[in-house]
Amino acid sequence: MGMTRRQFLGAGGAALAAGAMGSRRAFSANDRINIAMIGCGFRGRMVTGGLMSEGAQLTYLCDLRQDRMDDAWAFLSHEQETAPKMTKDMNEVFASDEVDAVVVSTPDHWHALPTIRACQAGKDVFVEKIHSHNIFESMKVAEAAMKHGRIVQVGTQCRSAEYVMAARDRIAEGALGDVALVKVYNAKSGGAFHLGEPEDPPEGFDWNTWVGRTPKEWPYYDSVFRHGYHHFWDFNGGDMAGDGIHQIDMALMLLGDPGLPKSVRCIGGRFVYGDDDSERPDVQVATWEFDNCVVSFDLTGYPAYMRKTDGSTREGDNFPDWATNATRIELYGSNGLMYAGRHGGGWVIHEEGGEPVESMAGRVPDIPHAQNFLECIRTREQPTANPFVAHPSNVMVHMANIAHRMGNISLNFDSETQRFNSTEANTYIDPPSRDEFRVPRVV
Repeated sequence: MGMTRRQFLGAGGAALAAGAMGSRRAFSANDRINIAMIGCGFRGRMVTGGLMSEGAQLTYLCDLRQDRMDDAWAFLSHEQETAPKMTKDMNEVFASDEVDAVVVSTPDHWHALPTIRACQAGKDVFVEKIHSHNIFESMKVAEAAMKHGRIVQVGTQCRSAEYVMAARDRIAEGALGDVALVKVYNAKSGGAFHLGEPEDPPEGFDWNTWVGRTPKEWPYYDSVFRHGYHHFWDFNGGDMAGDGIHQIDMALMLLGDPGLPKSVRCIGGRFVYGDDDSERPDVQVATWEFDNCVVSFDLTGYPAYMRKTDGSTREGDNFPDWATNATRIELYGSNGLMYAGRHGGGWVIHEEGGEPVESMAGRVPDIPHAQNFLECIRTREQPTANPFVAHPSNVMVHMANIAHRMGNISLNFDSETQRFNSTEANTYIDPPSRDEFRVPRVV
């Protein structure tokens, strides 16, 4: 498996202390940073557009489908006059001297390998969450960033939010007392998913490469390509990985980043939409044990009355209706209770008697996260969501899904070796993959 937890975190600490060295050129405040986007879907366009609005120049678009590259440029062309080069081969991006950093916004099962290849090629990386398909991949992303001295920013942008930093600081100062229970919610609406019939892939589209790492034979389904991959373990970790990772990672940040948990318990199933084709649960409840607290996670995929945090709140606005806030975090301290919303929505503290005693509004932190990435490319300091700090939330997601997929069981986890107390569970840490698309053991 490689490094133990102590070696892994020690290496990460050294990288954090020294900064990520190894930039191929130094950037002044006025130098334009050249970026490429790999994976030209909607989220990638938003991230890349944010970086361009902060001064980055787009030099390459890369996707397996020409129509998506064309659509991406049509979306981004208002940010610059010069059209980027377009390629279906990411290796062309990695080999180019016209690229300083890449945005990896592919489907989830294609996040880790391009990130590692970019690091090996001397590029800095903004990789969308969740940055790994399994625990092994998360370790290797961090190892590659450290080994090659690269800046890697993970798309868990709450770590760049001023209001989240303020909430973390208030908790550290003792505003809640001792926090022994944290409840994380991903209680969203949803619906049934049906595969439909297999088809021939569009002309010129390399479906085999898109399928990538999974050894299972996958005929082309348009429904899978168009975000339906979120419903299958071969490509995704369910909605806990697809969306809940934001709240889980934010909860760890609020707790002061306590490291890795030592056990997990998870139950779930497809209870409401059990007759459809999805593999992911529409109800999932996970609990992780840390040395000084318990963190729980409640997921749903059906109640239409639940809504994500509204990130448009400003100072003085009303805070969200916490009862129907689908993505809230509750921190239960010995002296107070904090509700916190991801991606804006702010936070509020209640003490005995129920009245709010302190609060802060928040805004969606996409632009601050982009600014932090570009600044760190210049300074070579570690970004707010570097892969060392992002690793534990990835591990928590994968731990819970493993416990669920093994039959809704409990598992102990050795944070030193990053292994389970179960031979079967350990097979999920680095699951089978086709050699052509496998994350290498030596990065």
